[in-house]
Amino acid sequence: MAIRYELIKECKQSGARLGRLHTPHGVIETPIFMPVGTQATVKAMTPEELKDIKAQIILSNTYHLYLRPGHKLIEKAGGLHKFMGWDRPILTDSGGFQVFSLGDLRKITEEGVEFRSHIDGSKHFLSPEKAVEIQNSLGSDIMMVLDECPPPDADREYIKNSLERTTRWAKRCMEAHENTEVQALFGIVQGGMFEDLRRQSASELLELDFPGYAIGGLSVGEPKPLMYEVLDYTAPLLPKNKPRYLMGVGTPDVLLEAVIRGMDMFDCVLPTRIARNGTAMTSEGKVIIKNAKHKESFIPLDKECDCYTCKTYTRAYLRHLFKTNEILGLRLMTYHNLYFVLDLMKNIRNAILEDRLLDFKDEFYEKYGY
Repeated sequence: MAIRYELIKECKQSGARLGRLHTPHGVIETPIFMPVGTQATVKAMTPEELKDIKAQIILSNTYHLYLRPGHKLIEKAGGLHKFMGWDRPILTDSGGFQVFSLGDLRKITEEGVEFRSHIDGSKHFLSPEKAVEIQNSLGSDIMMVLDECPPPDADREYIKNSLERTTRWAKRCMEAHENTEVQALFGIVQGGMFEDLRRQSASELLELDFPGYAIGGLSVGEPKPLMYEVLDYTAPLLPKNKPRYLMGVGTPDVLLEAVIRGMDMFDCVLPTRIARNGTAMTSEGKVIIKNAKHKESFIPLDKECDCYTCKTYTRAYLRHLFKTNEILGLRLMTYHNLYFVLDLMKNIRNAILEDRLLDFKDEFYEKYGY
């Protein structure tokens, strides 16, 4: 198989998992956050900078790369790793979330999803087989099955029909996937906010014996306590000897709470998106750099951070960059936010190793202002 998960330790204090995920492009220490490189680039960051901040794996987007520049072009270039100059692991999503986010621009059938491009309005059809074909061309280490991510307010009947179709699609993805020795295909548990439907989805997917499992359909607008409740009863359903991926989360509190509930892998655009808008994640909470109080603030973004941005520049200088629309400001803030989240994950791994993750959480929350 393309990947192998090694469970090293479970925290005695919290039950959180410390592990290693072996992939064709390197070993990943888990729990881990994956910076999002939607269009074959993590916005504002070079691959060398990502390595500097200890990024172990990045995520790229099947939907966007299919539309531009096209998966066949990337395949001709030697695959996504070579195309973007990144020689460490890559996970690609199936494109399903983006397609289902198109609303009136898409139509779901048993065969797949017909949609119109958000770029030029052209018609396309994404089937489970097509999602696998695209990801095979990209050559990612970890691929995701095509699933439907239903809206959080969908009724029970819709959710049940949706998850059952997702299971059928998952089986078709598995049947279409032939590069099992170099690319791993993960299943995605759906079921909305209904415990019995989550159990049904997990049970059906476990029968297909994927090398890894994701939990989808969370962080889509539901209250955090409800998300944690779903994780409480869903995560234990997943195999201990395989990686567990919670899709689409990236705030420090959710990362901590999800790790405590047994999850291993995470991704989100939030750290890079808010960075480009001038918001920094720091050990004492968010810093909005455009605020006037930072005009003469000659201290780092975060006095406890060892990243290049914090060691080199002041808040006053960063505010100046944003007020004058200098590109460097976006880059320096993005560098810091990603460093902050990846450093948080490193500290979480250390806390698990030392059986003190709950103590670490309390200390972090007190400083961060939760």
